[in-house]
Amino acid sequence: MSTANTTIEMAANTALDDLSNRSLTFLIGDIFYGIDLSHVIEIISIQPITPVPALPTYIKGIINLRGKVVPVIDVRLKFNQEERAYDDKTCIIVTTIHDMHVGLIVDMVAEVLSITPEDSTPPPELGLNATDKYLTSIAKVGNRIIMNIDCQKFFMADLSY
Repeated sequence: MSTANTTIEMAANTALDDLSNRSLTFLIGDIFYGIDLSHVIEIISIQPITPVPALPTYIKGIINLRGKVVPVIDVRLKFNQEERAYDDKTCIIVTTIHDMHVGLIVDMVAEVLSITPEDSTPPPELGLNATDKYLTSIAKVGNRIIMNIDCQKFFMADLSY
């Protein structure tokens, strides 16, 4: 293998390693959530959504993203929060899980953070609401508490892949 190829491969591995502890954080109400950055394809502004009949209310429908049909889930409704009107801060986080694109409607995208294992603790097993079963950890970064979501568990009940 040439030196150039080795350097490129090492750079690619470093880039993947850099993503491993990074989370895209977003808000639902006043609560910060995070998803592993490796699942994020892009962030887009809210756009017209075509409803699909006979789906749970939190699956808002589908969007056409450059010719690709993408189902869209309202995270607020999935977490049994009160519905609210979308505004200029509302975003769709386009994610990928098992080669399928899914849009997540969130109140607002916050930032990308590095979250180390030292920052995180396992979530308590409260069994109080549906949110509990999707959490991988709870992190404290600065003065923020961030609930980290397992994308695979989050989508498991709704999507067949």
